[in-house]
Amino acid sequence: MAGGATPQDQPAARRGFRAVLHNLGWLVANRGLVGLLSLVYLAIAARSLGVADFGRFSLITGASRALATMVGFQTWQIVVQYGVAPLHAGDKARLGRLFRACGLLDFATALVGIAIGVAILAVWGGSFGIDDALMGQTLMFLVVQLVTVRSMPLGALRLQDRFAEAAFADSMTGIVRLIGAVAVLLIGARVENFLYAWAAAEIATAAAFWWMFARGGNLALTLKSRAPIQAVLAENPGIARFSISTSGSSTLGLASTQLPLLLVGGFVGPAAAGIFRLAFQIANALTKLSQLLVRAGFPEIVRAVRSGTGNLSRTIWRMFAGSSLAAGAIMLLTFAIGQPVLALVGGKGFGAAYPILLWLTAAGCIGLAGVSFEPVLMAGDHAVTAFVARCIGVVALIGAMVALMPAMGGEGASIGVFIGSVVTTLLLGLATLRFGRKAQANADGLQSGPAGP
Repeated sequence: MAGGATPQDQPAARRGFRAVLHNLGWLVANRGLVGLLSLVYLAIAARSLGVADFGRFSLITGASRALATMVGFQTWQIVVQYGVAPLHAGDKARLGRLFRACGLLDFATALVGIAIGVAILAVWGGSFGIDDALMGQTLMFLVVQLVTVRSMPLGALRLQDRFAEAAFADSMTGIVRLIGAVAVLLIGARVENFLYAWAAAEIATAAAFWWMFARGGNLALTLKSRAPIQAVLAENPGIARFSISTSGSSTLGLASTQLPLLLVGGFVGPAAAGIFRLAFQIANALTKLSQLLVRAGFPEIVRAVRSGTGNLSRTIWRMFAGSSLAAGAIMLLTFAIGQPVLALVGGKGFGAAYPILLWLTAAGCIGLAGVSFEPVLMAGDHAVTAFVARCIGVVALIGAMVALMPAMGGEGASIGVFIGSVVTTLLLGLATLRFGRKAQANADGLQSGPAGP
């Protein structure tokens, strides 16, 4: 991967990196606002509900999010991966067929998720502290979480470099949650009322994304671009395998986010889940930059891979250097302000969350340092490799949690998340290094041309 780009490649590499920074600028501005709002509405929920009820609320929302991730496909990645060619070629009909197929896939998986969710609630609802009084509101939130799909329009906005509009739509979640949390505080701080507020935020966010999607003429294009699934598969070779692999990777990705929370709630109890959730939320806010880098950089990585030049290595190394520096700064910041933030947001009942916060932030920083690895493998049609790496990481995570949780509770779960993050990032890094070397060799071969007689 260390091979240098030729002089003619360097301007393109710089343009790609500037595009990443431009896209990232919109995302950081948006997430800075959303992150600040999240601390406020999280503080309202944690302080007004108390440790046990906040844990119960966290288990409901976490289980719904986990189910949505498990059954859903990352159609935004599919749109970006396979939409670049028709977008550059000006083939609107083909692009519309891709949008339509991904949108239908989102809604179909939502219906599957609802059926699975109803079955899970009927069998294991009591294990998560969901009594009969909460069952109706829990089912309502689950349905809303699943049907408010916006992955496909999100991908379309990123494909078309409309990051400002995507940022505006995404900010609706934090804004509506804050308004809802304040309203709940005035009406009555109960779990069911917070579920209504969070459901309203999901609806508002999805509506904003679809409105932005329609504004660019994409909705009309999608509705009139009818074609059998066979035609979409023929136009986009490898799309089925890519879709399954990215879905599998995202499902495994929830093992480092929602699965630990659910295991803590199931084996230790709602109160412990509440403490774990607060620490996780703050750690997630601190390390959110990793997701922003992926979202900002993925379109440029796809273009670099498709270009067949030496730009890819430079793009990867620049992202790795920047994300590693950011990870180090975030870890130092957590040591400095972690305890005061926990006290401010959660109050006295959440003091035990500090060690958990440190481990979870460290896990997030490891992932942040290697944030460019998986998008490179995805863009280079090595999604199966990324999936295998995540499988091994999940095995390491679950094994560590099972070994440590009986004696250490939530802190043991957080250490398991850290171990899983280290294993996954290391494997993805090795696979990316190998792919990058091959890509560089191919680029050098094309530039040198065939040997003379």
